[in-house]
Amino acid sequence: MTTNCILLPGILVKGHQVASRPSKYYPYSSLEKQKPFFKKLGLDLSEYFNGTLNISIAPFEFEMSKPEFTFPLVEWTDLHPPETFSFSRCKVNFQGKEYAGWVYYPHPETKKTHFQNPALIEVITYEVVNIKYGDLIELEVNNAEIATRKLVN
Repeated sequence: MTTNCILLPGILVKGHQVASRPSKYYPYSSLEKQKPFFKKLGLDLSEYFNGTLNISIAPFEFEMSKPEFTFPLVEWTDLHPPETFSFSRCKVNFQGKEYAGWVYYPHPETKKTHFQNPALIEVITYEVVNIKYGDLIELEVNNAEIATRKLVN
């Protein structure tokens, strides 16, 4: 990571549960099926857990401003139109341990199957032992690639 890093406090929340297992949307883990496509495009995620951590950074929200990787209109399934994905390196800090990973961002304008909250960051990383919903997490992101702003009431 670079000197442009910022630390965001977050809470692990339940996501749509499509990245890690078959779901009502897909008869397979979406991330497991997507990884070979990303590898062909230049990003090998094979060493990471087949799932995402869904981290709420509320009252902040984020925007992928200049991600390290963007893969436009990836045709990874025949169940819906192609999707655009962006990735930015990050680190997850949990219970004194640091886990390298990637912010995983399926672009909402190409992802019609469900809404994604702009205060929710999905992270691909290694398996995090003993983590559970509601746990506090610190997320280190590259501020040159991910813009954050605090929501006002």
